[in-house]
Amino acid sequence: MKYRVAVRALCEFTAKAGDLDLCFTPSPSAQEGIAGHGLVASRRHADYQTEITLEGAYQHLVVRGRADGYDPVLNQLEEVKTYRGDLNLMPENHRQLHWAQAKIYGWLLCCKLELPEVRLALVYFNIVTQQETVISEVFSPNLLEQFFEHKCSFFLGWAEQELAHQSARNQALRELRFPFGEFRVGQRQLAEAAYKAVSTGRCLMLQAPTGIGKTMGTLFPLLKAFPSQQLDKLFFLAAKTPGRRLALDALKQLLSNAHAEHEPSLPLRVLELTARDKACEHPDRACHGDSCPLAQGFYDRLPAAREAALECRMLDHHALRTVALEHNVCPYYLSQEMTRWSDVIVGDYNYYFDVSAMLYAMTRINQWRVSVLVDEAHNMIERGRKMYTAELDQVGFNYLRRIAPSALKKPLDRLSRQWNMLNKEQASSYGAYDEAPAKFLLVLQHTASAITDYLTEHPIGIDSILQRFYFDALRFGQIAELFDANFLFDITKSEGNEDKKRKGQSTSMLCLRNVVPAPFMKLKFEASRATVLFSATLSPGHFYKNLLGLPDGTPWIEVDTPFSHEQLEVHVNRQISTRFQHRRASLEPIAALVARQYEKSPGNYLTFFSSFDYLQQVVEVFSARYPDISIWIQERHMDEHARQAFLDQFTSDGRGVAFAVLGGAFGEGVDLPGKRLVGAFIATLGLPQMNAVNEQIKKRMQSLFGDGYRYTYLYPGMQKVVQAAGRVIRTQQDKGAVFLIDDRFTHAEIQYLLPKWWNIRRE
Repeated sequence: MKYRVAVRALCEFTAKAGDLDLCFTPSPSAQEGIAGHGLVASRRHADYQTEITLEGAYQHLVVRGRADGYDPVLNQLEEVKTYRGDLNLMPENHRQLHWAQAKIYGWLLCCKLELPEVRLALVYFNIVTQQETVISEVFSPNLLEQFFEHKCSFFLGWAEQELAHQSARNQALRELRFPFGEFRVGQRQLAEAAYKAVSTGRCLMLQAPTGIGKTMGTLFPLLKAFPSQQLDKLFFLAAKTPGRRLALDALKQLLSNAHAEHEPSLPLRVLELTARDKACEHPDRACHGDSCPLAQGFYDRLPAAREAALECRMLDHHALRTVALEHNVCPYYLSQEMTRWSDVIVGDYNYYFDVSAMLYAMTRINQWRVSVLVDEAHNMIERGRKMYTAELDQVGFNYLRRIAPSALKKPLDRLSRQWNMLNKEQASSYGAYDEAPAKFLLVLQHTASAITDYLTEHPIGIDSILQRFYFDALRFGQIAELFDANFLFDITKSEGNEDKKRKGQSTSMLCLRNVVPAPFMKLKFEASRATVLFSATLSPGHFYKNLLGLPDGTPWIEVDTPFSHEQLEVHVNRQISTRFQHRRASLEPIAALVARQYEKSPGNYLTFFSSFDYLQQVVEVFSARYPDISIWIQERHMDEHARQAFLDQFTSDGRGVAFAVLGGAFGEGVDLPGKRLVGAFIATLGLPQMNAVNEQIKKRMQSLFGDGYRYTYLYPGMQKVVQAAGRVIRTQQDKGAVFLIDDRFTHAEIQYLLPKWWNIRRE
């Protein structure tokens, strides 16, 4: 059996040594890197070859990759590296890694073309100045062969270990049984559809009721598909912490079940990815050996830490941190290393779908065969838009100008003048445009370049405000490279106090706003063997397909519900309007409705409103009219501890009414089975606020899809309603009631978007 490894992965495993050294010179973006490689190639003659596929073997190790470029006239193989800042400050271990890659490619090229010698060149391309620095040397095949075999022999023991792991893993997965013995109603249909998707190499949209067991119902079949589909990885991606916890719990259950009597052991490696700000042990230190003790000698201690980490099959945040600190290495960068050697990786959407997504990049570089599970996929549209949107705030920028070092005064002043010009050219407080501001972007690029130079020269004691603006500026420029008909550029002005108004001064927020993430998501779907998106609310299917860029022919399947309409009473109150102009008149009727139901059937209830202001108005009326009924209220900006305290009040023997905002922390991903929650009131259609931004999005949705209102307001709103109602029935034993409060819930267009198994009563 052959073990395949990418040239880059082989070199990173065998050639990295010394400190983790991330001095303050951020790497070019993926788009900047691609553009840089393209520009270097365009400067070469017509016979110059790019992206040369190379492959070689050493015993049962197969090494493969694509060399950047080869000049047959000069017999020169080029390894192109884009960078910004001062090349002289590049750490020596980075340069050693680059030479290692060039030498491996050089040997593979010599074998392919039977060359008597070859010139290897490191081409360093500065993306700001667009200047090339070339470092070259001639090598004989013998020297390159020795280097290649030395690196391969160093890696071979690890490759043999990985082959043994993969063989044992696949055999155990073939024999793995469903942990609950029997599937729930609809769960088998869910699992079969997911298995068929990965077997046929297609994406899939699954709409399945809340409480059916979607997490286990999709994880299990995709794990079973590993052997037959020769999968390398499974990525489980979720929008929020509860979704990731459910996945980890399901995987723990599979691992523990596999150790039960008569069951095979399951040598499955599970890794949880944690955001850098949560994983960092020294947030006040820079990521290099002179500053952070966990960066000093990182690569020297990494092999032992890597071996220890593999002993933990469940590498969740706590387990990974424990291993990292025992070996005195950075937990965050240890998790990135363990991504290479884990079978199932649980993390946020952004790790695969973002602009510079790590999992996507590693999948492409290593040519992994991966399957992807997207939990609560109804969140993907809004999250996708945010991933490809960038903002610049002039208030923060003006403060930076006042405290900036003198070396940056001139470039910041030039940018300020260009920014103020944009403000003056726009008479209204809000404006949206089909083109990005070319002159402003050029000045912003020069400003970012000046800050790069300054920070390169002053890597210690970086001011947080300067750093924040710098990253915002880089991202703004990065997103600007993607700008097309799927974006809006908008300016939101804030006039400030009266004195500033008289002087004609204003500040603004600039936004490159993505409204259709489809083109960028499409690339990520194409890179996987199969991506399965599942949620209780993926209706209508064309809405999600169009905005997410799912491949043509992607099936949309609605799974049978295990619940009966006898379990859930759904009441539509058409006597109350929650439209903005009717809000004040609705307060007392809503309070009375909630109180009547509570008196009729005491227990725990959740009431949802469109805003905190609306919620507070109803709370004031309710608490004054019905002081004997216990209430608890969702507050603005609740942290994780406060959210948990809110949920802890839903006890099985509890009585009371909770007030929350629709679409907030308690509208989805909350599991309150049995008597913990017996009913919900939804006093809104959940329609997004009608404002200037949404009206511009509506206009663009109309031009692209011919359905502006539904795409912008109706579909996103009703998705929140159904999610909130789904908190009530969680198991086949649960019973409860949902009250939809608004006369518009009687409209046919609205009821079409509600679950078919609901038995709706009009009142």
